[in-house]
Amino acid sequence: EGSSRRSGWGLLVTAAVGGTLVALYAVVTPFVTPALRKVCLPFVPATSTQIRNVLKMLENRNGSLVDIGSGDGRIVIAAAKRGFKAVGYELNPWLVWYSRYRAWRDGVHKNTRFYISDLWKVSFSHYTNVVVFGVPQMMPQLEKKLEEELECNARIIACRFPFPCWIPDCTVGEGIDTVWAYDLKHSRGCETKSLEITPKTES
Repeated sequence: EGSSRRSGWGLLVTAAVGGTLVALYAVVTPFVTPALRKVCLPFVPATSTQIRNVLKMLENRNGSLVDIGSGDGRIVIAAAKRGFKAVGYELNPWLVWYSRYRAWRDGVHKNTRFYISDLWKVSFSHYTNVVVFGVPQMMPQLEKKLEEELECNARIIACRFPFPCWIPDCTVGEGIDTVWAYDLKHSRGCETKSLEITPKTES
């Protein structure tokens, strides 16, 4: 009887430990996986100063907004409170679900959307405002992708690290809170020019 009781406790402990490890694996994996990718994009929450600097760069802007690598959704939510229809793309499902909860809690869930997606598999062509929290390794490739996809009226806001080739139209902040804004019409050199066509007159 004593051995069977010990056996029962052993099975119970084994099941508890196994369940805990499975749960831990499910929670930790989405945070660890990005570090195993060719380009590592870890989750580092935006500071309150960074958010203020991003919002400064969005003054007098309108249209749709996307946050690439939206993390816990704080940039998207802050933009939605300023009247933007804001969207976040994030690979970590736990952060996406938490972002949706925060948007609901803050009363902006109708103006926000969060998607679980790899940024390299998404087209950003229909956004006029783009916010990026990137790392140096990804910026050259992302610069090329955005230049190919976005319209000339788009503004790209880079946080923490600038793009390698574009010259920023405006910079605000210091250190890790630095934010660079790029108006694509200047970076691409595609300012709208009005062409006057004078009709030929026959003599």
